Amino acid sequence: MATTRRQDRHHAWLDLLEDEDLGFLKRFLLLSGSLKELARAYEVSYPTVRLRLDRLIQKVQIADQFGQEQAGPFERQLRALLADGALDSAAFKKLREAHLEEIESSTPTNP
Repeated sequence: MATTRRQDRHHAWLDLLEDEDLGFLKRFLLLSGSLKELARAYEVSYPTVRLRLDRLIQKVQIADQFGQEQAGPFERQLRALLADGALDSAAFKKLREAHLEEIESSTPTNP
C-alpha cells in the first residue's frame, strides 16, 4: 500500500495508488495519453496497456465511490484489493461490514 502523500480530501484517491500505479500514470501523461505509445514504451501489447489503465481507473472510482478520506487503513487495503481484482465485491462487502461491526462493538457507549 502506498504511504500517505496528501491530507487534502480531494486528493485522497492518490493514497490508494501504489508507486507503480503512479509511475504508469506519469508515463501515460508524459506520452499525452497515447496508449499506443505507452504500449511501445512498456514493450507490451495495446490490450495489456488498456487493461492496466482500466484497473487504474477502477481504483480511482472505488476511492470516490466509498469516500476514501473517511476510510481507515484496513478499509483502504480492502478497496485496493477490490480494485486489483484480488477480492470480489461480495467478499469486499462482507469483510467491510464485519469490520464496521467490530469497530462499533468495541466503541464504548456513553450512559
